[in-house]
Amino acid sequence: MEIRKKEGENLNSLLYRFNKKMQHSGILKEAKKRRFYKRVINRRKIKMSALYRLARMKEIQKAKKTGFTI
Repeated sequence: MEIRKKEGENLNSLLYRFNKKMQHSGILKEAKKRRFYKRVINRRKIKMSALYRLARMKEIQKAKKTGFTI
């Protein structure tokens, strides 16, 4: 992307135009998205971890009712 300074334009308006062009182009959004690599997790692993969390929560609630702490 290229921005040229217009004749008689101050630095603030030049930066404003540059920022607007960057936002509209989507370059900054794409760069932020690619900043960190996010590994793809399969559905089975997601489901298994959710089931584990539910079982653990039930275990904790049962322990609280009986007066034990985990």
